[in-house]
Amino acid sequence: MQLSHNEEDNFSLDRFESMLKTNDVLFFDSNEFENIINHYMENGKIALAKKAVKLGLAQHPTSVNLRLYKVEILVFEDKLDLADSILNELKNLESSNEEIYIQKAQIYSKRDMHAEAITMLEAALEITLEDAEIFSLIGMEYLFLEDFENAKYSFMKCLEADDEDYSALYNIMYCFDFLEQKEAAIDYLNLYLDKHPYCEVAWHQVGKQYFDLKNYTKALAAFDFAIISDDRFVGAYLEKGKVLEKLKRYNEAIENYNITLELDDPTSFAYLRIGKCFEKLGCDDFAIKNYEQTVHEDPLLDKGWIAITDFYIKKLNFPKALYYINKAINIDEENVLYWKRYAKINSRLNFPEEAEQGYKKSLELGNYELETWIRRCDILIGLGEYETAISSMMQALEFYPGTAEVEYRLAGLYFNTNNGDKGYFHLNNALKTDSEYYIIIEELFPNIFERKSIKQIINSFVKLS
Repeated sequence: MQLSHNEEDNFSLDRFESMLKTNDVLFFDSNEFENIINHYMENGKIALAKKAVKLGLAQHPTSVNLRLYKVEILVFEDKLDLADSILNELKNLESSNEEIYIQKAQIYSKRDMHAEAITMLEAALEITLEDAEIFSLIGMEYLFLEDFENAKYSFMKCLEADDEDYSALYNIMYCFDFLEQKEAAIDYLNLYLDKHPYCEVAWHQVGKQYFDLKNYTKALAAFDFAIISDDRFVGAYLEKGKVLEKLKRYNEAIENYNITLELDDPTSFAYLRIGKCFEKLGCDDFAIKNYEQTVHEDPLLDKGWIAITDFYIKKLNFPKALYYINKAINIDEENVLYWKRYAKINSRLNFPEEAEQGYKKSLELGNYELETWIRRCDILIGLGEYETAISSMMQALEFYPGTAEVEYRLAGLYFNTNNGDKGYFHLNNALKTDSEYYIIIEELFPNIFERKSIKQIINSFVKLS
């Protein structure tokens, strides 16, 4: 009985693994070893691939292909010098083997010598029968160099050689996007679609380009063609839903998002968008149900927690908003978006200590917006924490030098802590920057504002009534 090719491979693999268990030494021809090694490498079993290479070279020491597999493993392990020396030997033996140049290129690439890697790949291109793979590798090297024009050209050559290489098509679109060549991208895709009119990937990409250009009518048509080409293409339904939202056709958008839930495993993104649509339609119960499903599906998706929290903030239901933002913080306490909302909600609930903690945490996490500094300072003033407020405003001044809102607050704070020299210094700075903002002193520090000396200084910049 004659075995099929796959059966032969499985038979060789079983024999090899049996040999490893029993420590018997069995003979395999070099092709069998190559298939065994390739199987292990494709499945990420590098240790077993190394064993197969070692045993293979013990039985077939002159096999160039087995030595190339050894090189591939050495490159994977970053043993680049040893890999390079083997390649130099192989090049002398078999200079027309494209894999030698490809592996050489890999070594150059790992050493961040991308121009040299491209030179090697171009040499491989002259002798290969597999143009597509080489052009793809060249394209990746140009991406490393951030040479997007040449990368785009290389991926186009790859797609010419293999017109079903959709990863090349995606890379071409990535280059067009980076170069902000939306119209050129659409022209290219239309040329491709002339030859492949039912390519759902290309229609999907056309739709995305039109979406970015805010041409929602054409985007919608493109996504419809993608769905006609493949009525199970989840990505097209999602993108179509986004377009329908932009067109305020919320019920139709919900229908498309629901189709994705039926076709594939539910996604938090789909639930979130459905929730947003229901909220726009005023269907609050359905909106909340889908927002809750969003965070159930993916508790780490901050947009889900923010959607629920913002929903209750809009409804002025601050206790409920606080409940959800606390749940979000318990899951990810390093998310600055959560802390900003925590602070604002507690401010509305008149919990100043908690609000101050929220703004402080926002600043610690890198949210250096002026509003954050100002709101924290005003709460600290209300709490009588003047020294902490001064420290915070001095930090704010480093980010926003000469800002009137900061200077006025520092002036009032220094006067309140009996440091008149610094108070007058910052008051003068503030008035020079924007004299109309003196009202900050009047509102936050009314006792200071009533001082005769303070009014005289302000009067020298603006006439008080």
